[in-house]
Amino acid sequence: MSLLSLNLSSTRKTYNRYVDFEIEKMGVDLGDLFKKEQCTFTDFRDRIIVIDAYNVLHQFLSIIRQRDGTPLKDSHGMITSHLSGLLYRTANLIEARIKPVYVFDGEPHPLKAKVIEQRKQRRLQAEKEWKEALERGDIETARKKAQQTSRVTDDILEQSKELLDALGIPYVQAPSEGESQASHMVKKGDAYAVGSQDFDCLLFGSSLLVRNLTSSGRRKLPNKKAYVKVTPELIRLKPGLTSLNILQKQLVDMAILIGTDFNEGIKGYGPKKSLSLIKKAGNVENALALIGGSDVPTLQEIREIHNIFLHPQVTDDYSLTWSKPDDEAVLKILCDKHQFSRERIEPVLEKFSVIETMMKQKNLFDF
Repeated sequence: MSLLSLNLSSTRKTYNRYVDFEIEKMGVDLGDLFKKEQCTFTDFRDRIIVIDAYNVLHQFLSIIRQRDGTPLKDSHGMITSHLSGLLYRTANLIEARIKPVYVFDGEPHPLKAKVIEQRKQRRLQAEKEWKEALERGDIETARKKAQQTSRVTDDILEQSKELLDALGIPYVQAPSEGESQASHMVKKGDAYAVGSQDFDCLLFGSSLLVRNLTSSGRRKLPNKKAYVKVTPELIRLKPGLTSLNILQKQLVDMAILIGTDFNEGIKGYGPKKSLSLIKKAGNVENALALIGGSDVPTLQEIREIHNIFLHPQVTDDYSLTWSKPDDEAVLKILCDKHQFSRERIEPVLEKFSVIETMMKQKNLFDF
């Protein structure tokens, strides 16, 4: 058996059982403020879930690696971790009669340029530390640093879309932020929830967020040799806002104080402190006046961030249709192009057999 076949075998077992991962956080951390309902795949049977493609591809590139942190590659040196993750995870969702639709990011907002550059520099530093750890034989540190080097390239995006087309799974190209598009589709009633690890879709107004849908397994606690079990969890926006006694706009105001992908935030202000100040001041403009100092967002920047979250750039140009995979096309992509084992892939394709039954169902979800 080839090294690639061995790696794919390990990946298949991992996705059926547990996944160890510790990846970079993105977006605004609001986790402590919102109630999380523990769920199983069964809770989302016949539901349409809009999945943040960039988010899950980043996960797959981070966690599907060899012991020393090297990502899965074919014989040409092309990374295949994303293809493996996308195939197995999508198959598991379909087998559970969950209807996924993936949303891909469009052009980033100019305010995001600084965050993008910071992430680039962190990746470069992690690559350096990964190589140093390998040289001294520190495999544990090497793998941890390697996970921080993941980068979703244009080639990876195109390969992912090609595979989704062959699998018969719909995807949407967002004009801007993927999470804003996903949230828009939930608000329209075209989908039940957004599937993402990030909380930003709550800022974009999605009524429901499902976390850990594509990463259920076992998560390594940061900087510790300890793990916690990971299962899907549901977060409801409106009950959360009611419990916090704030409005949607005030949640965005809090995020501005904490720091978003579009601004750095105010030093020392986390979720709880920001909540307290916004409830006292009423809005972020009054809150910043109370804080004082020169290192705060301008009124123009605040308006722009409000528009990003409250009036996002989205599209209605999409069609949500699922169909049986084109088995030969899938095998050509994975086996002929990237040397995946046919013996491993063919049984996975059998999981998609429920699609015909799913498509015959009417009233697929009840809000």
